[in-house]
Amino acid sequence: MIRVYGSPLCPDCRECKENFDRHGIAYEEIDITAGMRQLKAFLKLRDTLDVFDPCRANGSVGIPAIVKEDGGVTLDWEGFLAERNLPVVYREERPACRIDGSGC
Repeated sequence: MIRVYGSPLCPDCRECKENFDRHGIAYEEIDITAGMRQLKAFLKLRDTLDVFDPCRANGSVGIPAIVKEDGGVTLDWEGFLAERNLPVVYREERPACRIDGSGC
């Protein structure tokens, strides 16, 4: 089963969750703001994997982060759905965490 690291505080994470639920994708949801164990598990990924290099460089958090069945990690939930030929349904208003509105 895939794992999705995120937070209910993050608009991108909520949109990812809504889409995964809509399409019946089974996943383990890991709320990185729920406790230190969840946060440390996420930070271990974020601090060591190359996929997070842009996040570390630009100051973004890097969520939602999807750990696929094969252990690979992607930060592109829309691409994850596209690979499965599943449509992405966006909210009319797309709030973002970053001050410039570009994502989380």
